[in-house]
Amino acid sequence: MSLDQLYQQIILDHSKLRHGSGLADTPAPANASTGQSHQLNPVCGDEVTLRLAVVDGTVTQIAWDGAGCSISMASASVLSELAEGLTVAEAHEVIDSFREVLRSRGKVAADPELLGDAAAFEGVARYAARVKCAMISWVAAEDALNQAA
Repeated sequence: MSLDQLYQQIILDHSKLRHGSGLADTPAPANASTGQSHQLNPVCGDEVTLRLAVVDGTVTQIAWDGAGCSISMASASVLSELAEGLTVAEAHEVIDSFREVLRSRGKVAADPELLGDAAAFEGVARYAARVKCAMISWVAAEDALNQAA
């Protein structure tokens, strides 16, 4: 299996499994600072509402609901799996790295050590119309982090 095939499989798997999906089913811990953000891509109609909880400077929970293409839904799933357990500073670092890769138009390689499965979206950077699809949940997470901090 080539790296491109592996990345495609990661995106397909996450678009079906949707880790963290179920905002209404996942109440935030009582002792947490929370933030919630709704983001909409008016060009294609993708939308995500994401809530995260922070306890003692650590992201303890990410829950989201959304509708859209497989890239946007897979990206939200990967984000929720990756960011839980990170400190707020680490989460911002991961978001910044993901943004840099996606906005590079294929010139910046993803660091799989930092981004984990999110490195699979490296190929999306070559398709400007799809960058917003992959970024929508990450923008929501950044906004929610800023609210929770």
